[in-house]
Parts: sequence; structure tokens; C-alpha cells
Amino acid sequence: MREHNQKWKSWISVLVIVLGSALLIGLEIIEDPDLTLGEILVELIQPALIVTIAVGMVRLTDQMKHQYQQQQLLIRDLETARVEGMQWREKRRELMLGLSQGISEQFDAWGMTPAEREVGLLILKGMSYKEIAALRDVSEKTVRQQSYSIFRKGRLSGRAALSAYFLEDLLLPTSIA
Repeated sequence: MREHNQKWKSWISVLVIVLGSALLIGLEIIEDPDLTLGEILVELIQPALIVTIAVGMVRLTDQMKHQYQQQQLLIRDLETARVEGMQWREKRRELMLGLSQGISEQFDAWGMTPAEREVGLLILKGMSYKEIAALRDVSEKTVRQQSYSIFRKGRLSGRAALSAYFLEDLLLPTSIA
């Protein structure tokens, strides 16, 4: 329904523009009845250009208003997600501290170096080797070597196995748990 009303408004706007242009030309002809066809066309072009510019400005303003509204909705949604995330982390704080402590204890049991511990935690957070290398200001090759050392010490097959080692039991369906 709204779309239908918008189309009618557009057609009415076009009609008003055409009628306004016709009236302007009519006034020019009345003021100077000796105008040639070429001069009448020039007189027609001037209001057409003015109207085109005005319509363009109105559309641009509408588009900017629409983008601003979309931006405000995104900001609101982002803030909602941030607040919900903070609430979730706060509710699960004890569990996360326990998991963090358990991961740290397991890393100790595997005999990891401080660098390997850091790489291991970043892998568990889902970061790529490239991202970890950039964050730690080392080469990607160094990160790969440290990760292979982690997998070897933990007798794990790779990144997925490392994550599964710590998270598998946490993600059981409620009917099994």
C-alpha cells in the first residue's frame, strides 16, 4: 500500500513539474510574443534544468536521511549485541574462569613454553596463523612451528583437535548431559 501511495506521489510531482514548466513558458510567450521556436526551447530548458537539479537534491536528501536511519538502526543493534554479550559473559564468568584455569593447567601438563601458551590461546579464540603472527609481531612460519609443537606435545592432530580437546564436553546436547 505504501509503495502504491509513493508511486501516486511521484506521478503527481511529475505532473506539477510539467504544469509549472508549461506555465513558465506561457508567461514568457505572453511577455514576448515575438519569440522564435529556438528561443522558446531555450526558455523551456532553463526551468527544466532548475527542476532537475531540485529533484536531484530532494532525492539525495531523502537517500541521506534513509542512510542515516539505517546507520542508527545498526548502531542500536550493535549496542544491543554488545550489552547482551557483556551480560552473557558476566553470567558465565565463573564457568569461563574455570575453563581458563583448566586450559592453563593442561598447557602446564603438556610442558608448553609461554610463547606456545599464547599461540594456543589465540588458536582457541579462532584466529588464523596470519592474524596471530601480526598480533605477536613474528613471522607466520614461527607461529606455525609453535602450533605444531603444541599439537605434538598434546598428541593432537591439529587446530580442530585442540579446540575439541577443551570444548567437546561443554557442547554436548542437553538430552545427553
